[in-house]
Amino acid sequence: MTTEITTPPEVYKGQFGEFTINDSDRTGVVIYRSGLMVAALCFAIGSGLVLFNFQSTLPFLTALYAVFSIALGISLVTIHIYMVELHRLLQIFWVVGSGAAIAIAASTSEPLAMTIYNQPLTILGVGFTFAALTGIYFKEAFCFNRLETKLLTPIVPLLLLGHLTGILPLDVEKVLLGTWAVSFLVFALRKVIQAIPPDIGDKSVFDYLEAQRSAKA
Repeated sequence: MTTEITTPPEVYKGQFGEFTINDSDRTGVVIYRSGLMVAALCFAIGSGLVLFNFQSTLPFLTALYAVFSIALGISLVTIHIYMVELHRLLQIFWVVGSGAAIAIAASTSEPLAMTIYNQPLTILGVGFTFAALTGIYFKEAFCFNRLETKLLTPIVPLLLLGHLTGILPLDVEKVLLGTWAVSFLVFALRKVIQAIPPDIGDKSVFDYLEAQRSAKA
């Protein structure tokens, strides 16, 4: 007869008390990171097709964007952000941007990316998706002080607003897009090897904020 020995979960000391990390917490982080990786891969592939002018493959851009957007949406559901209002705002941005992308794609036969490039005003709609993505970059830069996310946070609005207003030369746009694609991949890859607990954060803060909201209800 053998006796199974179970290791008790590690107890962490938070700002408002002790907490443990369970399998559900870890699964959420894995899903969050998986979404980022899929989004980064789709964005990098799509950017490569555009930058290296593979005309015959451009029709796949819309499908790549769709997968990118869905993966980003999954990450926005599972990301851990202490401020519920900010978390919901990023999700609303994603919904608005996704709706705009669907409407634009349905109204033209050319690849979505090419429509956005040729008609910069469409950025006022789909740009909400990238505002949500920038929110993730900012959160990661603030929490983990990563160089790539510090680069990504200003690059995204600079490229989109620069193209919208027409003030950026084409060569500069290409450099910014390439830097964005590479930095996004680096970010996603580094998240894969990062320890899981930091992405979960201080669960005692989440519990405290939830208790505060319940008390006000």
